[in-house]
Amino acid sequence: MTGNHALIFGASGITGWAIVNQLLKGYPSPNDFSRITALTNRPLKHEETLWPKSDKLLLTTANLMHDGGQAGLEKDLKEKVKDIDTVSHVFFFECEINVTLIDRAVKTIENLSKNLTFVVLPTGTKAYGVHLIEKFPFPEQLPMAESLPRIPEPYASEMFYYDQLDYLTKASKGKSWSWCEVIPDVIIGFVPNNNIYCLPQILGLYLSLYRYHNGKDAEVAFPGTSESWKILSNDSPQDQIACFSIYASLNPKKCGDGQRFNTAVSEPSSWSEKWPVICSYFGLKGVAPPAGGSGPQPTQYLEENASEWQKVEEKYKLVKGRVGNQRTFGGFPYFIMTMFNFDRHLDMSKFNEVWSDKEQLSTTFKDAWYTAFDRFKSAGIIPQF
Repeated sequence: MTGNHALIFGASGITGWAIVNQLLKGYPSPNDFSRITALTNRPLKHEETLWPKSDKLLLTTANLMHDGGQAGLEKDLKEKVKDIDTVSHVFFFECEINVTLIDRAVKTIENLSKNLTFVVLPTGTKAYGVHLIEKFPFPEQLPMAESLPRIPEPYASEMFYYDQLDYLTKASKGKSWSWCEVIPDVIIGFVPNNNIYCLPQILGLYLSLYRYHNGKDAEVAFPGTSESWKILSNDSPQDQIACFSIYASLNPKKCGDGQRFNTAVSEPSSWSEKWPVICSYFGLKGVAPPAGGSGPQPTQYLEENASEWQKVEEKYKLVKGRVGNQRTFGGFPYFIMTMFNFDRHLDMSKFNEVWSDKEQLSTTFKDAWYTAFDRFKSAGIIPQF
């Protein structure tokens, strides 16, 4: 046993969950980490997580926005994590963590542990400006490589990722620890809680209800447009992001010094390829959007049929509260499946060159989506038809 101690901020999120899961399953080997501390903002019961049971794991809450500031956070972690002084690898997977909170967390861990070796920070393709839609700055430089410059002003000053990266560059200078940036696109995976940015959760609920209403082999039109139906992108499976993040943290000479890594499946695909495959999981036939229009919007469909979903919950004894609540967000799937109507695929050559373990994982979009749906079924969130 190495004595390595992994600390995961945002452990109930779509990638933080996967990092804990892969560590508990012994990736890359069972002896690489002796302690795993999973931190969540809100209390989470282990039985809700689908994680393997292990004496290595401590699951507890921690709030980076602690009212007592850094001193309060340090006191909280010392009380809850008795071996906090052994933390060696930190994974920051809080949702949109800002530079103030990263500063607080890094200084806290530096103060409490002299063993800090590596920090992993996720950003995303917003760093390439994909969220700017029609003002996307790199349409002529596809696939997008890590060597692309920062997006132009005035947008660069609004990009919170850059402040995080600049902070870690400065904070790690002359220190014994190093760090890297992982850059996924849309993350495909499972979450145990109700996550408004988890596309498989939204589509899993929607397509389950659509199947309940319309029966096996019913056609379901793509919710986007004929333009977004054809665009190329690379899905980012949560297990792949997690395993690469762990691998990178254990290989600082290959992956450290603030290096950037696109993290996704190697081959880009379009919704015209993915939608029929996704719908097939539910016994449905996914078809193109109607000319000049789109299929039903998933969250709108769920909201309009919330009473019907309650019948599904009762019939299949599902976890309640996933539809028609304050964490239902209609804008996210629309943004991903409609507004993204331009190619934004990634150059995966650096990732494939560096990660020698990549062949251990299935890395097709079908594997990613079906694994996520299987996990939602196992958690009692979508039904077994």
